Amino acid sequence: MANYHITYEEVLGWIRQSCTHVSADSLELLTKARDAETNPGAVAMLSSMLENVQLADQQDKPVCQSPGFPTVYISFGSEEGVDLLSEYIPKALVEATGKGYARPSIVHSLTRHNPGNNAGDGVPNIEYKYKPGQKYIEMILSFKGCGAELGNIYKTMTTAQLGDNLKGLKDLVYETVINAGGMPCPPSAIGIGIGGQMDVAAKLSREAISTRDWRDKNPDPQLNQLEEELLANINRLGIGPAGIGGKTTCLAVKIGLAATHTAICPVAINFHCWVARRIGIRLYPDGRREFLFAKER
Repeated sequence: MANYHITYEEVLGWIRQSCTHVSADSLELLTKARDAETNPGAVAMLSSMLENVQLADQQDKPVCQSPGFPTVYISFGSEEGVDLLSEYIPKALVEATGKGYARPSIVHSLTRHNPGNNAGDGVPNIEYKYKPGQKYIEMILSFKGCGAELGNIYKTMTTAQLGDNLKGLKDLVYETVINAGGMPCPPSAIGIGIGGQMDVAAKLSREAISTRDWRDKNPDPQLNQLEEELLANINRLGIGPAGIGGKTTCLAVKIGLAATHTAICPVAINFHCWVARRIGIRLYPDGRREFLFAKER
């Protein structure tokens, strides 16, 4: 029987690393954006972001004063080991908060009471996906900033509103980015969930931007073309880093797609600030670990 050699201390270390490091995909894209920038203010802003990442890494301190909202994606082929992760993750989040790696930001949604430990109903949000035959557990721990959430939108579109060549959908994305301006702490990454009903589209938008490497290519040629077109046109808007102008408003666009009813096309647009506080691990039955997002390309 496999036990995956999971320990509480290891899970605590993953949470600490998520809060104090920026994943390699975001770091690489930020560096490329700075090197390509011509606006002096944008160069200074991107350089400051990169310096902040370096200092957080050196001092083992949080990258940002806000830890964001913790969501964990766990996929598995058998239940062995999953129960330990489910037990350890909430406890480790509370301990990491107590040690100062994450600011206590979770409150009761109505009373706004803050228990001071980042614990509460539905926190952390853990999404489970059963994949028959998968020989490892994959866990992606994502602390997504909530300032960026203020720019998010949802719309149930009709077929007519989608328009020829998806013009209506594209315009919705551009209008949303313009309206958000500098609020999501650009350069952002943008997740777009399309299909299902409202709940499905929203989940797809969060999952797309939290679980995919921001440097990857969508395996679906149509979606890959749409992602690249949206990214190029968003960066032509000139909003720039922190909204001060420049070439890079967006680092990546990632789309999640599901089938939907003939009468509707649900669309959720989800901003992720440049601070990609996440870690992805594949855990194998023999104790091996494979880290995602960890290498430069």
